[in-house]
Amino acid sequence: MCCCCSDEDRKCRPIGFLLGLPFAFVSLLISLVGIIVWIVGLTLTCICPCCLCVTLIVEFALALIKAPFSVMEWFTSKIPC
Repeated sequence: MCCCCSDEDRKCRPIGFLLGLPFAFVSLLISLVGIIVWIVGLTLTCICPCCLCVTLIVEFALALIKAPFSVMEWFTSKIPC
């Protein structure tokens, strides 16, 4: 019985999860950098809302914050068992 999956499309892959943990830890550190960039970007956006590059940096920071989840999904989808 699998505790992490309830859909029929998603299969439980504990080996992929365990192999992905070190990479998820590294991406967790990257997401902490993303949080700092996001906070700085939000303050710059409040100061100058017309600057498009700051908005792009904030969007990139959000992608960095979501990195650990993306890494774990990618690893569990690539390992067959």
